[in-house]
Amino acid sequence: MSQVFSSGEPFTLESGKVLQGFHLSYTTAGRLNEAKDNVVWIFHALTANSNPIEWWPGLVGPGHFFDPERYFIVCVNMPGSCYGSISALDENAATGKPYYHTFPLFTTRDMIRAYQHLKAALGIDKIKIGIGGSMGGQQLLEWAIEEPSLFEYIIPIATNAFHSAWGIAFNTSQRLCIASDPSWKESHPAAGLEGMKLARSIALLSYRHYDTYQKAQSGVTENTAALPVDEQVFKASTYQQYQGDKLAKRFTAFSYYFLSKAMDTHNVGRNRVSAEEALQRIQAKTLVIGISTDILFPPAEQEFIARHIPGAQVAIIDSLYGHDGFLLEYDNITRLLNNFIQTQPAGITTAALINS
Repeated sequence: MSQVFSSGEPFTLESGKVLQGFHLSYTTAGRLNEAKDNVVWIFHALTANSNPIEWWPGLVGPGHFFDPERYFIVCVNMPGSCYGSISALDENAATGKPYYHTFPLFTTRDMIRAYQHLKAALGIDKIKIGIGGSMGGQQLLEWAIEEPSLFEYIIPIATNAFHSAWGIAFNTSQRLCIASDPSWKESHPAAGLEGMKLARSIALLSYRHYDTYQKAQSGVTENTAALPVDEQVFKASTYQQYQGDKLAKRFTAFSYYFLSKAMDTHNVGRNRVSAEEALQRIQAKTLVIGISTDILFPPAEQEFIARHIPGAQVAIIDSLYGHDGFLLEYDNITRLLNNFIQTQPAGITTAALINS
């Protein structure tokens, strides 16, 4: 069930800017039980919405690991996204006009601090399982550090404790594509969409892997195979164009721009002693999952997280899909979750999980 939570209280961002309130779009599935000990909080990635049954159908929904008959499932749309939470298209109370390019930066830490207000409104005191991949995993780590006793289990997937120079370079290149679109200078909802299509093309190169493209996008399209060589069109070319067009139908360049900046600022060690010290604060039983072919969030980043969270385990899944494996490897993730949740608190060995 999709709903909107609104707060009229002043909200101070990490930047020091103060909002006179905010709103969050969120989806729930299932019911909070009497003991209030069946909460699962799912964190979505960059361009997803607050309904994980849509984008994680192999993990969330009736008959799957996160079954609404068993759990009370909560997922919030990130501030800055275009799926219902406060964003650049909303009205700035100070001007009476949409924010557009002046939308303030929500860091991943700001995001979870906003979620704390929703948690209180829902009457949630404890979260049994927190799980999220990529930018969702970044938020999960921030919250598990901010409130060490809140989560019983956390499963950060294909994520990191601080965004790498490599990841920032990819995001910066994508924002340069958006900024190069002449329409980006204009103040209307469709500004920068052509540039965002190019940005998405760059992003896909970091989300997938060499072998992913070799297997699925090799050769020329069937309808041009019989044409002279200078008229043939490659599958990889049409795929890149298709993915850009597809995103432009459901997302805005403003959300893409500001959320990618939020990802760049992610650093659990900011204004704390260090990332290592911050991770050591986490008290939840932790399973960190990585993807062997992930070039954007390589396994070394998940191993770093697990090394510094007390008692954490790490699992690296062999996958053809690169970073997007966290969205597609349902069976492997389900098996790891079953093993991890059922064997705690005794725990399982790292060796039993790696290359599962």
